Amino acid sequence: MRKYRIFLQDHMNSFRTILIGFFLVILCGMCLLLLPISRYGDVSIIDALFTSASAVCVTGLVVYDTATQWTLFGKTVILLLIQIGGFGVIALTAATLMLTGKRIGILQRVFLQDSVSAHHIGGIVRFTKFFLCRALEIELLGALLLLPGFAMEFGIVKGIGYAIFHAVSAFCNAGFDLMGVHGQFSSLTYYADHAWLTTVIELLIVVGGIGFLTWDDLLQNRRSLNKLRMQTKVILVSTAILILIPFLYFYFIEFRMLGGKERLLVSLFQSITPRTAGFSTTDYGTMSEGGLLITIFLMITGGAPGSTAGGMKVTTIAVLLLSSSAFLQKRENVNCFKRRIEDDVIRSAFTLMTLYLGLLMIGSLVISTVESIPVIPAMFESASALGTVGLTTGITTGLCNTSKLLLIFFMYFGRTGGMTLAYAMASNTKKEYSRMPAEKLSVG
Repeated sequence: MRKYRIFLQDHMNSFRTILIGFFLVILCGMCLLLLPISRYGDVSIIDALFTSASAVCVTGLVVYDTATQWTLFGKTVILLLIQIGGFGVIALTAATLMLTGKRIGILQRVFLQDSVSAHHIGGIVRFTKFFLCRALEIELLGALLLLPGFAMEFGIVKGIGYAIFHAVSAFCNAGFDLMGVHGQFSSLTYYADHAWLTTVIELLIVVGGIGFLTWDDLLQNRRSLNKLRMQTKVILVSTAILILIPFLYFYFIEFRMLGGKERLLVSLFQSITPRTAGFSTTDYGTMSEGGLLITIFLMITGGAPGSTAGGMKVTTIAVLLLSSSAFLQKRENVNCFKRRIEDDVIRSAFTLMTLYLGLLMIGSLVISTVESIPVIPAMFESASALGTVGLTTGITTGLCNTSKLLLIFFMYFGRTGGMTLAYAMASNTKKEYSRMPAEKLSVG
């Protein structure tokens, strides 16, 4: 029992360490962005904090156009913040320890386990090495694939910088871009019909969004897919469904007025980027309310656990749907791929949904009231921050400080994880040796 309490306390400490680590990096980023060498014009403390939080939380919401407001040094700071936020503070700290030859103790392994959402503490150092090495390799490959197009347009030196920046931003699901040279806050709309560039960006988003726990499992069991973990199967199936269904809506309804090639590319891109990349090849300010609501759902859903994506996670949505299906069919257990989902996981999924929906409603009402704007754009902005997406209908730059501070908290909440924040704030679990009498309560 004493060993269990110590282990549980270690997990509580790890959750708090993750929160503090991200907070300190955000503050450091803010200080660096406030330096005259980082910017071309004046930047307020709130706006520097907002930009730093957006980068560390790999969101992409910005109050200044990244290409035109920040100097080369400022852009480099933002890129490093994105990389730190995507990989995780704890994982990069562990990498530093490994490079210096220092031993990683049991407490550090617990921190790593919670940082990358691993199921077991055993093999966590090996997995962290795999995760960091493969991530850098994929970012490098993405940069090489993007380089020819950018080099032709901007020249070889600038093209290399653009390729690296957008490869890292896409893989980390950050959504920051340097395309303000084609028009401020234009994201990738200039390349809406550019098949090669948009496809590379989409692949980087998906690879980063399904997580390295999934890739590790796929590589280890590539010769026998039946041996894949249930979580891997749920992530792959859910991701495919959440790309296909929105694509069909966007293709046949939202963008039906576009030409053949552009219609296909724009529809596919807008079905992938909301989970949770933040790049766009269309103007969301002109999108219908139906399209905005579908995008809000995708943004809140997010990517996979242990990935660079934010949101509730696709596994949470899957558990909620499977649990509801089991209840309607009067089945005692919730099963998936011939495995049973534990009750604790189901309770966590419902808790997470309640937290996200509650914050979404609060944020929507507060921003709508303070800014005197309709609820849908306010909800879109709140969902974008909570899901660490970065998409906007164009209202971010005009928000007051109250709304910006609220969105900063939402981005922080979305990146560190709702359950991480809840566990860090909660005291240790206490064993209950007695229960209150049960009584019927009618619902529905």
